[in-house]
Amino acid sequence: MRYQLSEIARICGAKHIGTDVEVREVVVDSRSHAFGGGAMFVAICGQAHDAHDFIGEMYSRGLRAFMVERDVDAGLYPEAGFVRVDNSLEALQQLAAIHRASFKGKIVGITGSYGKTIVKEWIAGALPAEVKFFASPMSYNSQLGVALSLLMMEGDEELAIFEAGISEMGEMERLERIIRPDVVVFTSLGDAHQEHFTDLEQKAREKLVLARSARRIIYH
Repeated sequence: MRYQLSEIARICGAKHIGTDVEVREVVVDSRSHAFGGGAMFVAICGQAHDAHDFIGEMYSRGLRAFMVERDVDAGLYPEAGFVRVDNSLEALQQLAAIHRASFKGKIVGITGSYGKTIVKEWIAGALPAEVKFFASPMSYNSQLGVALSLLMMEGDEELAIFEAGISEMGEMERLERIIRPDVVVFTSLGDAHQEHFTDLEQKAREKLVLARSARRIIYH
C-alpha cells in the first residue's frame, strides 16, 4: 500500500488533522517493533484496552501517522498527522476495500472450519517460481486480520490468497465485500466457533456468502 494520510481520510470519509505524510503500512499493536518508515498506528478501543493510551509512545518511537477514534491534541505531536474516524476497524475495512478494488490480479478466498491455513500454504507452494503472489499471514482471517492482510499487498502481484474466518452471523458479508474473491475454496465444516450459530446448516449458509461473486468454487 502507498497512500497519503489525507487520501486515507478522504477514502474513509474522515477528518485529516496535522501533517500529511505517506503511509506504507499499518500497525495496530503498540508492542510491535517490526515497523519502518511510513507506518500508521491505528488506535482501536477494545473491551479491556484503549490503544489511544500509546499514541505518545508510538510518536516517540518515530511514527508520524495515526488513525484515531477520539479527538487528540495535535499540538502535542507537531510532526504528526491524524485521521479522525468514528470506528477504526470499519475505516480500515473501507481502506482495504478500495485497495482491493485497484488490484488487477486474481484473488483466492479460503474458508471453512478447519484447514484454511494448510490449504493456503499448499496453493502457495504449488505456484511456479516466476509467479509473484501474496499470501496472508498465518491466521489473519478475522475482521481485522483480513483488512490488514489486504493492505499488505504491494499491488503488482499476479495472485493473492486470503483466509476468511467467522464466528457469528453477518461477518462473512463484511469480509466478502472486502476480499471479493475470484475463486473460493471451501475446506471442511465443523463445530469450531459454533456458539453463535443455531446449527451447521446456518453456518454453512453464512460461509457460502464468500462465493457470492466468485467465478469458481472449489470444495476441498
